[in-house]
Amino acid sequence: MSDNTETVLAETEAVVDNESDSTPEEGEGKLTGQQLLESEGDAAADYLEALLDITDLDGDIDIDVEGNRAMVSVVEVKAGDLHLLVGDNGEVLDALQELTRLAAARETGERSRLMLDIGGHRAARRAALVEEAKVAIEEARSTGESVKMAPMTAFERKVVHDAVADAGLNSESEGEDPMRYVVIRTS
Repeated sequence: MSDNTETVLAETEAVVDNESDSTPEEGEGKLTGQQLLESEGDAAADYLEALLDITDLDGDIDIDVEGNRAMVSVVEVKAGDLHLLVGDNGEVLDALQELTRLAAARETGERSRLMLDIGGHRAARRAALVEEAKVAIEEARSTGESVKMAPMTAFERKVVHDAVADAGLNSESEGEDPMRYVVIRTS
């Protein structure tokens, strides 16, 4: 790990440690439903704004709620500015998502399942996975046999499972992480 990366991690941990703990006091009640998701998004945005300040990178933060998850995106202001926060194959993005979830959980007092996208990386990956799934679905339909896809992360497998379900077929994950993969079945 480079000295710069260690410095950024140490500084972002300090931001999380120094943020006020605004979890509900006893008797106040807990946040529920939409309020919790909005609170997660706000906490994530605060954390990510501090990260962008520390790293001296420019990005706009968009917060949305999709289904039962807060969705937070850091959108590039200047092309290529955020690639360091994505890393090779999204590894840095995955780590930042976990840190952001921890910051949100600390703020809300609840486990966070928020999704983080930086520079449109996850959105582009989702679109590519849907296309890969369509090819595999067509193969399963035309041959009548199960189709095994390449190993994927949990996020990637979820995208494929959703595409398969939308096509009216069945799928399941097999194998052990990090070599876990999706099998598409016609029955």
